[in-house]
Amino acid sequence: MDKNYKKEGRYSYYEAGEGNPIVILHGLMGGLSNFDGVARYFSDRGYKIVIPDLPIYTQSLLKTNVKSFAKYVKDFITFKGFDRVILLGNSLGGHIALYHTKMYPEKVAGLVITGSSGLYESAMGDSYPKRGDYEYIKKKAEDVFYDPKIATPELIDEVYATVNDRIKLIKTLTIAKSAIRHNMAKDLPKMHVQTCIIWGKNDKVTPPEVATEFNKLLPNSTLYWIDKCGHAAMMEHPDEFNTLLEDWLKKTNLKASSV
Repeated sequence: MDKNYKKEGRYSYYEAGEGNPIVILHGLMGGLSNFDGVARYFSDRGYKIVIPDLPIYTQSLLKTNVKSFAKYVKDFITFKGFDRVILLGNSLGGHIALYHTKMYPEKVAGLVITGSSGLYESAMGDSYPKRGDYEYIKKKAEDVFYDPKIATPELIDEVYATVNDRIKLIKTLTIAKSAIRHNMAKDLPKMHVQTCIIWGKNDKVTPPEVATEFNKLLPNSTLYWIDKCGHAAMMEHPDEFNTLLEDWLKKTNLKASSV
């Protein structure tokens, strides 16, 4: 991903491809590389893939909340000169995408959420207070996936370092509280944007009933399931994720630009 990574002004982001812009929002512990498979696939098929580094641990504590991150995304879209974009978010990134769509519907041509917070938050807050316990963190990281082997030692080390960094831990807990405060249940029925929901049938972080509830509350949503899949479908089953997403993009006429 390095050669496509850019720093401009206050923004750092990955960009590849030309065409209809898809802006991807990562989760709390998720890096840009979580979307390698999606980025490679769609940047070759008439889409411009843009993945901003969200300022989850770099903004002031007062701005460490879902609403401020949604505003950051809007400023980034304006900075890039995009008129309307397809927003794709995983976990906290899905919640930010949803909140951004609520605040700035005119900027969003389509919405894609996978393992998104916004309705069910208990998973976000209970995982972090046990600092220093590597085995506990390892188990939590493995629980994110259906196949625990996807939680590589590098990924576990990264999570472990985050929860043992006092400032990052405080911000993580602040975000968890913000996610609860910004519950979307009352907003979703008023949000008419075309929405694609792709969910792991074995997601332990945001269980399958959360996806069913999103689908029920969002007026123009389509729900797709991926079997033997946990909280990060685009990492565990990138090929199936891409096929489902491409199918939805065609059905909703959010097609690629001709390249």
